[in-house]
Amino acid sequence: MDNGELLKELRIGRDQREDHDRGAGRWPWIVGALIVLLALLGGAGWMLFGHRAVAVQTAAAIAPSSGSGAGAVLQATGYVTARRQATVSAQITGTLTAVLIEEGDHVTQGQVLARLDDSGYKANLDAALAQAASSHALVAQYKAQLAQGEHDAMRQQTLAARGLVSTQSAEQARTQVDTLRAQLGAQQKQAKSADAQAAVARVNFDYTVVRAPFGGVVTTKDAQVGEILSPLSAGGGFTRTGVGTIVDMDSLEVDVDVNEAYIGRVQPGMPAEAVLDAYPDWKIPAHVVAIVPTADRGKATIKVRVALEKKDARVVPDMGARVSFLEERQSATVPPPQGVLVPATAIASRAGRSVVFVVDGDQVRQRTVDPAAQAYGELRLLPAAVNPGDNVVISPPAGLHDGSVVQMKKP
Repeated sequence: MDNGELLKELRIGRDQREDHDRGAGRWPWIVGALIVLLALLGGAGWMLFGHRAVAVQTAAAIAPSSGSGAGAVLQATGYVTARRQATVSAQITGTLTAVLIEEGDHVTQGQVLARLDDSGYKANLDAALAQAASSHALVAQYKAQLAQGEHDAMRQQTLAARGLVSTQSAEQARTQVDTLRAQLGAQQKQAKSADAQAAVARVNFDYTVVRAPFGGVVTTKDAQVGEILSPLSAGGGFTRTGVGTIVDMDSLEVDVDVNEAYIGRVQPGMPAEAVLDAYPDWKIPAHVVAIVPTADRGKATIKVRVALEKKDARVVPDMGARVSFLEERQSATVPPPQGVLVPATAIASRAGRSVVFVVDGDQVRQRTVDPAAQAYGELRLLPAAVNPGDNVVISPPAGLHDGSVVQMKKP
């Protein structure tokens, strides 16, 4: 085959060239489709993982109270507690026939709170009283017999001295007197025992009436008419162990947990100031009663008892409270510092600046702050950028940024 024929064999036909051109034209479309698909997958991944909520813990920013400036050496939070409260019950088991209290009632010491069915105890009391009366009647009978026996013995002794009766008769009369005296003594002891049994029956009968051990306010009503009341816990049924709970409102105080790192700043008797969460503008004078000599290992805190120096009906048990421990008693005319108090752990550093993250719906907003130099225990004063009542993130994670989606941790 010569060179001309070889060239004819290698020549590409028009049909083959058109097929080749069509295949080359499809490649850009395929590459473009792949790029779009990858972009869609990346966007879906960003939607799924880039917006995943960050679990955070928050605390409310609070407005500082008057006098919480230079005199406050420490602040701590706690709850109002009652040093004197009791769940009132009966000392016997019985069926309730009357419950005379409701929640919120003020009661006085000795006031009747409830009554139990007393029919059985009344019958026992009547029987015991009848037995005691019978024993005392026998005592009177033996006393009369003894008196008569003594007179007879004296006459027999006189007659024996005259020789009118035998000496044996006189001795028998004296023996009869001694026997009657012994019987009288035994009967007197039986009468005393009967009196004691009657007293027991009367006490049990009195137990059917439940009375207030001290004056206070009824906070719970735990039993109803028809239920069985018992001082001992019983399984099943409708057995109740108490009629209700009484709280002595004059014994209210605040128990706060102070970080053990700062407990050295607190001393018994030092002045303090309590502010209830329910009444943030009301400042209650107080003082430290005692530092409980035990620590909570889990929270690294020590309990401090703080007495309220002013009693008020607005203060009720289990209210949240904030206590400022003062170096000296502050004047009520001292104005509070401007700004809000937040936990020191809520302040983070971003790009060399101090910031806090304020919760806004399900996102957080980063705000630049300039904390005051003075510390208030575990709290720091922010003069601006945060408003009272704003929820700030405690110990914000390093990856938290402005606009991050967050979810509140369960306490």
